[in-house]
Amino acid sequence: MITTEQFRLDGKVAIVTGSGRNIGRAIAESFAACGAKVVVNGHRDRAAIDAVASGIEERGGEAIAVLADVSKDEDVGGLVGDAVAAFGAVDIVVSNVAVRRYRSFLDTTPEEWREVIDTNLSAAFFLARHALPHMRKQGKGRFIVISGFDGFWGQVTHRAPNLAAKAGLHGLAKAIAREFGADGITANTVAPGAIDTVRDWSQYPGHSPEKTKAEIPLRRYGHVDEIAAACLFLASDAGGFVSGQVVHVNGGHYMY
Repeated sequence: MITTEQFRLDGKVAIVTGSGRNIGRAIAESFAACGAKVVVNGHRDRAAIDAVASGIEERGGEAIAVLADVSKDEDVGGLVGDAVAAFGAVDIVVSNVAVRRYRSFLDTTPEEWREVIDTNLSAAFFLARHALPHMRKQGKGRFIVISGFDGFWGQVTHRAPNLAAKAGLHGLAKAIAREFGADGITANTVAPGAIDTVRDWSQYPGHSPEKTKAEIPLRRYGHVDEIAAACLFLASDAGGFVSGQVVHVNGGHYMY
């Protein structure tokens, strides 16, 4: 019988990257509300991650804020090291960082390609590389990547690096799920649809919020807490038999 206790994360240590705002913040705060000790991460805005960590502590939780550029392996090593030093373990990792550029394929430079791939995909690899040994040692762990519908729906133009990275994230999750399943580690993907977040709208030319809402069966944008809820399920004991899967949270916008 399922109980609410199976959704608790008491005593677990979670690293959530890109958690100074938007989806990452919602995940960090939700994990903390369910008992996890949370490592809040960003790479540029120290005030933002400090505010999230302080808010968690004010509500009775435990959190630290670590500034690190997760597109760099050495920074990720430091991030995971700080988590272990502060809380003694790493039980849950959520890779939630992204940069996207609106650029035609032939206008995309090698530098722009590397920026998107490193920030979206390589960051998840670096996190796994440093966190999985800790999870394997303790015989249990949860690895979650935040992808996006554009990694599964091929009709988005002018975003080749982003599509490649988002699709690659789920491939990485499946590889981890297969190789580390015997160690009690699950790996899954959460793919948000149209979510109400703060973003750089210059990278969405011609976008019409009303048109998008009209295309979604639920006739609304998603909320960041709805992405956090999917991550909470996958991170908890309740989601312990789900691995190598993708959870689409998109209001029925795209059905796979």
